[in-house]
Amino acid sequence: MKVVLFCGGYGTRMRTGTPGDVPKPMQLVGPRPLIWHVMRYYAHFGHTDFILCLGYGAHHIKDFFLNYQETTSNDFVLRDGGVELLSTDISDWTVTFVQTGIESPIGERLRRVREYLDGDEMFLANYADVLTDAPLPEIVNRFADSDAGASMMVVPPPGTFHCIDVGDDGMVASIAPVSEMPLWVNGGYFVLRQEVFDHLPENGDLVGDACVELAKRGRLLAYPHRGYWRPTDTVKERVALDEAYSRGDRPWALWEQDVARSNGAATHDVTSESAASNGAAVYGATHGAVAAQALARHV
Repeated sequence: MKVVLFCGGYGTRMRTGTPGDVPKPMQLVGPRPLIWHVMRYYAHFGHTDFILCLGYGAHHIKDFFLNYQETTSNDFVLRDGGVELLSTDISDWTVTFVQTGIESPIGERLRRVREYLDGDEMFLANYADVLTDAPLPEIVNRFADSDAGASMMVVPPPGTFHCIDVGDDGMVASIAPVSEMPLWVNGGYFVLRQEVFDHLPENGDLVGDACVELAKRGRLLAYPHRGYWRPTDTVKERVALDEAYSRGDRPWALWEQDVARSNGAATHDVTSESAASNGAAVYGATHGAVAAQALARHV
């Protein structure tokens, strides 16, 4: 399925106010920007056809892909002055860059890329600045099996605040972390049908207009996810992700986990084969020695 990424907002809480500020999806986590991590997540599950809804700082995003350096995040061999990549990130990706306006709300950005969806009945959408380990195939399959017009991943509200239950007499009845309350917030991962456009007014919002209307009609499906989910609305949140990346704490990088498992399996196979070969050799040598001794005694 095609993946629509909303990456044209100002991201004011992430900016420093300097002329060279990059848009939020281009803030770095490790050696790559946020948008790359989000796209890599989708590509891991086979969704490699992306539509980027550009706006503020579009040239930063264009330049990143036009001058993409595979060697930044892939192993390679330098031989005779040439580079031989041992793996690649984006060689099989299709990326469509669409300028959707500087001030456009998300719903309007989606309306402006509708023609690039080629009439596909279902497609994916994302804010391009939230990382997760959510099981995407399960999300998609659950939505495909329903007749809903849209699906929204929902997560417990983030933060360290506590909810206080106060009685009429002013006495506190209970205290609980907000994340443990029966509350859910928009997680930013959507699976949508073309029906969503029926409820998107000009300059409208995806959630505030289309999803609200679909919910009223009983056609909005929620996928609750209590696993890993991290937004990057502030500099503090982005720095925390970058530090986690540096120490190898990357739950969202499912592609790395698969590589690690594959390498582990390969090592196990080689070790097992080596052990079997060594065992056979030992057995052969021992068996031969015993046979020779028996023969000598017989003679």
